[in-house]
Amino acid sequence: MKPPLFDYLRVEQADEAAAALAQYGEDARILAGGQSLMAVLNMRLAQPSLLVDISRSRQLAGLRISEGRLCIGAAVTQGRVQDMAGLARDVPLLALALPHISHFQIRNRGTVAGSIAHADPSAELPLCLLALKGEVVLRRLKGKRVLQAADFFTGMLMTARRPEELIEEVRFPVATPGTGYGFEEFSMRHGDFAVCAVAAVLDAGGLRIAVGGVADRPTARDLPALSGDALEDALNDLAWSLEARDEPQASAQLRRQLVRTLGRRAVGQAMTNRTLNTTPR
Repeated sequence: MKPPLFDYLRVEQADEAAAALAQYGEDARILAGGQSLMAVLNMRLAQPSLLVDISRSRQLAGLRISEGRLCIGAAVTQGRVQDMAGLARDVPLLALALPHISHFQIRNRGTVAGSIAHADPSAELPLCLLALKGEVVLRRLKGKRVLQAADFFTGMLMTARRPEELIEEVRFPVATPGTGYGFEEFSMRHGDFAVCAVAAVLDAGGLRIAVGGVADRPTARDLPALSGDALEDALNDLAWSLEARDEPQASAQLRRQLVRTLGRRAVGQAMTNRTLNTTPR
């Protein structure tokens, strides 16, 4: 199929995009990498009157570390983040997860913010943002607001973004000394959406486990630092709490078992990879 007719606007400034969204509301869509949006348009699951192209905006192409966070502008591609010098040191969880996102051709066009905005429950980047307690900066014509990841994702392909807002920036906290990170995923083929993915963050305060691909949005649990039977019991409780459904791709039973198995591996990886450097960044 082909998309319906729409108007096209290329912008350089965030305020230009915000002005278009303020005028058109639900009838406008932001185009950055287009790797999810174009498929949605072709299937006519969305029929906007206007596409606002931010892909060439230098203002929205910032990639920097500031105040202990990796700040990723709305036009920054996943491939650019993956190739960032020091990523494995600064945000190890992203370095572990990014190779699982589709294939390099997609990552070279798809944006980090676009994946967050699309909010597919099987996608790796929303899962990482939630696991790390990251933030989403939402820009509108007369200001901005910052939402925690836990408040941003509201359901299947649903977020707290309002029609007049665009994601200006996504912020991932950088690694802290003594913290370990783990990421495990199962998909039918490499590059396919995850049947189940698990991220683990282990620090002095305890263990945080986030699961994607099972519920209608990524889900996280904060636990004490567990091992052995206690960890197995906690993972089993988490697996059942997600209310997995039987689907053609995978049964609920398989997904629950994957939560247990991948969760155990991710926690083991986090234990192994705990940061050895005790010098504050």
